[in-house]
Amino acid sequence: MKSVKVLVPLACGFEEIEAVTIIDVLRRAGIEVLVASLDENALVEGAHGLIIQSTIELKNIDISGLDMIVLPGGWRGTHALAENENIIKILQEMNAKGKDIGAICAAPYVLYKAGVLGEKYTCYPSVEEEIREEGYIGDGAMVVEDKNILTSRGPATALCFALHIVKKLKGKESYIATKDGLLADFCV
Repeated sequence: MKSVKVLVPLACGFEEIEAVTIIDVLRRAGIEVLVASLDENALVEGAHGLIIQSTIELKNIDISGLDMIVLPGGWRGTHALAENENIIKILQEMNAKGKDIGAICAAPYVLYKAGVLGEKYTCYPSVEEEIREEGYIGDGAMVVEDKNILTSRGPATALCFALHIVKKLKGKESYIATKDGLLADFCV
């Protein structure tokens, strides 16, 4: 099976539970995860003081080798991502090529700003007011998939979101093995 590579860009103020869960679960499933910073600073501080070391600077990303980009939320981090020209360009190029894109919590706002958000989506409750209410799926939707776009609600849905990404990129067998290893029976 071919190697799978996912980009997780981090901006100061990212939501730690979402970022760490996504990175960890994908790596457990054998997916290569590139943790990118927006600038030369390799250390990125989250919304609650957790600091993560990035593995690459965003400007050095070659999207031709990427299978997916996944954006964690956190309002401050989300706004920094939405204002970053490189992120917007990467999202637009990946969407044009039909590559997978994921966003959780407030981060669907970045997809909206880039013009790549699907018709159906979910996000952290109240963020839809910043995006658009049409197509928003609220209560009960841990993950919404609309073609190549995956969205999720927030910190508590991060594990199921990450497992959904595993299923999409590596198939049902890898999804089940990873899910069982995490004792995540509540994720469907």
